[in-house]
Amino acid sequence: MGLNIVVLAGGLSGERDVSLSSGAKVTEALRERGHRVALVDLYMGLEDYDCPPEELYDAPVPERWRRVAPHAPDLSAVRAARRWKSPSQIGPGVLELCAGADVVYLGLHGTCGEDGRVQAMLDLMGIPYTGSGYLGSALAMDKDLTKRLAAGLVTTPAWRKVRVTEDTLEEIAAGCALPCVVKPLASGSSIGVSIPEDGEALREALREVIALGGDAVIEEYIRGRELQVAVLDGVSLPSIEIIPREGFYDYANKYQPGAAEEVCPANIPAAWEERLRRDALTVYRALGLAAAARADFIVTEDGTPYFLEINTLPGMTPTSLVPQEAAVVGIGYGELCERIITASLRARKEGK
Repeated sequence: MGLNIVVLAGGLSGERDVSLSSGAKVTEALRERGHRVALVDLYMGLEDYDCPPEELYDAPVPERWRRVAPHAPDLSAVRAARRWKSPSQIGPGVLELCAGADVVYLGLHGTCGEDGRVQAMLDLMGIPYTGSGYLGSALAMDKDLTKRLAAGLVTTPAWRKVRVTEDTLEEIAAGCALPCVVKPLASGSSIGVSIPEDGEALREALREVIALGGDAVIEEYIRGRELQVAVLDGVSLPSIEIIPREGFYDYANKYQPGAAEEVCPANIPAAWEERLRRDALTVYRALGLAAAARADFIVTEDGTPYFLEINTLPGMTPTSLVPQEAAVVGIGYGELCERIITASLRARKEGK
């Protein structure tokens, strides 16, 4: 029997366009599986719809939402485009629409939707949703807290948390061994991530961090192969290796077709694969995650996996990795979406 599902996408984070693309693909896949699905932008809400909210379940997916531009969106332009001038990050009519659904599928990415705040709101309203609960989501979004919890369980690069301001920039830069990895504390899709190799590049990276809020982790640079492992309902899926055509796996390389070679299952020794999948599941359990997640690693030439971070609402775009890993074990895209829903509904009943 089909469900009434609201897919929440968009929102107000640097991953807004990625989220819209994920939401569009999820919506079409679930409709093909016999569900009634309404796709809505968390931030814009229903202000552009003249029809009754019920008709959103049959509304076509906007063509412009399918594609991800090479660069992250200008959020000031997004704010300016909303006619409803409110400080709320939840657009008009969104909560009412969600309250009438059997489940809300969270196609959100980034700080607006992946950091536990939307999850907590839906919990308080008694609305079931997909993915991890508010606490696990908040922990996984904070790269420093994630690594603190994981450090005693798996191998992770050395790191330190910093607060970058114009006053502290030079002091922070002086204390960095190069090359290093500079990451905003709570961001995804590699937005704001840099691998500076000299002082000038480091200062430029730190200035970008300031523009993104100032909080960051500076991580030891580990040379090796980039592999990622998805966990679906408590089971690790085959690893996938990412080989960018140029540079590292940044925002453009993640979402532009052909920008990176993705090999799944990864061509690695069985012992490496076993440890990767075990470590991914260890972190998943340590943070109390549910449904689906994706852990990122660098594996050195001796087979040591260095855990980097874990994503609680992995991308579901046409170039995303979790659907590729699921396909290797015979789980198609639509079935993957349904499995995420089933696992999430069970987690909500269990208070996770």
